[in-house]
Amino acid sequence: MAVRQTAAWCYRGGSISAEPRINDRIRVPEVRLVGPSGEQVGIVPLAKALELAQEYDLDLVEVAATARPPVCKLMDYGKFKYESAMKAREARKNQAHTVIKEMKLRPKIDPHDYDTKKGHVVRFLKQGDKVKITIMFRGREQSRPELGFRLLQRLASDVEELGFIESNPKQDGRNMIMVLGPHKKKTEAMAEAREAQAARKAERQGYAHDDDAEVADEAVEAPAETSPEAPAPTDTPSEA
Repeated sequence: MAVRQTAAWCYRGGSISAEPRINDRIRVPEVRLVGPSGEQVGIVPLAKALELAQEYDLDLVEVAATARPPVCKLMDYGKFKYESAMKAREARKNQAHTVIKEMKLRPKIDPHDYDTKKGHVVRFLKQGDKVKITIMFRGREQSRPELGFRLLQRLASDVEELGFIESNPKQDGRNMIMVLGPHKKKTEAMAEAREAQAARKAERQGYAHDDDAEVADEAVEAPAETSPEAPAPTDTPSEA
């Protein structure tokens, strides 16, 4: 088996590898070798380690370059890179990013508009996001800050099952601001959303399966059409 090699990145005429050294790119007289199953082989000459890599049809990968001597392991490097990429992708998928949504209201908001805005706040909190609520005052409304304060308190009370007041209402120029934090963490909300999506998918598949079963039952219960029987032949006496 030809010893596999990895490509190196070129930068300003130099060779800088973004990956660990493998096979004939390892330039030390001896290495501390780890077998394919993690067993300790011990300190062996580099030539012997490369010979074992060819014998097992694996790569010799330097896993601890700063050790003396460097630690190398026998493995399928291509498979190792693929599995590492999949783990990193899954980790990024499950990673929770704190997001602050913003919702703006007027002190004298219409009841229908209030319900709509509250619905958005509920959705944000269920997703595990924080919500910044801003009351915007205009004209003479600035002399009635208690209107904005009562509105913020009302909203916080309406969504208290999903979130809490993380930052109390405070005046900021012509605006009054309050921040609501979710009771559930972002990771928990994401996990619940995935479970709900899987449940809906399974339910849809179950309905499709039931429909197919009903069609099959109807086909079995339907009576088969029979062709009318031919009249039995009659014996007629022949004329003498």
